[in-house]
Amino acid sequence: QVQLVESGGGSVQPGGSLRLTCTASGRVRSVDKMGWYRQAPGKERELVATIDSGGITTYADSAKGRFTVSRDSAKNTMDLYMNSLKVEDTAIYYCNIIIVPAIEARLEFWGKGTLVTVSP
Repeated sequence: QVQLVESGGGSVQPGGSLRLTCTASGRVRSVDKMGWYRQAPGKERELVATIDSGGITTYADSAKGRFTVSRDSAKNTMDLYMNSLKVEDTAIYYCNIIIVPAIEARLEFWGKGTLVTVSP
């Protein structure tokens, strides 16, 4: 069992910055990848950024150059640094983790989300 809790959401003006943090607890072992996803009102959940076990990161085109994802294995946390925020970034942001404890096993967990609102 793994629990994920997001924090750092809030309201910010366009051009502002925000830092989100995901804290994992429970049996956090054999982590393959962690990532951030978001869901805006009336839209499907979409990828924002990921970071794998080797530290390799990926970003959505909309996030590239503005967002940075990092990981602290010792603290079991993952951060998302968001800069130059736009109104279009308004969404609920979710933390995701993929665990591979065995060759044929793949487990996925999600947090409950944290709301980010960008408005003038």
